[in-house]
Amino acid sequence: MENFSDFINNIPGQIDLEKTRGIQALLQFSISGEGGGDWGVTIDDGKVTVVPGQLAKPQLTVKASAANALRLMHGQLNPLSAFMTGRVKIVGDMALAMKLLDLLK
Repeated sequence: MENFSDFINNIPGQIDLEKTRGIQALLQFSISGEGGGDWGVTIDDGKVTVVPGQLAKPQLTVKASAANALRLMHGQLNPLSAFMTGRVKIVGDMALAMKLLDLLK
């Protein structure tokens, strides 16, 4: 099974950068379990960068187990259901979270 570290570090090459045009966002992923850790993702009008560690002031923080985070990112876990059942915790700008869901489709 792919681990979350491999997935997150390859995100810039896995999403359609055209879909990120006009979006400015600072995202924090705090992932527990095997392959977990902390990563900051910056989306800046068509450019996406990933850095290990924590961002100073993220607009949105996603907390989940590595297994649930991967399932969410691969569309195998319904985001609303995951949030409502506590499998994924989201802190911060919920409107931004909804906008970013479109990047995963």
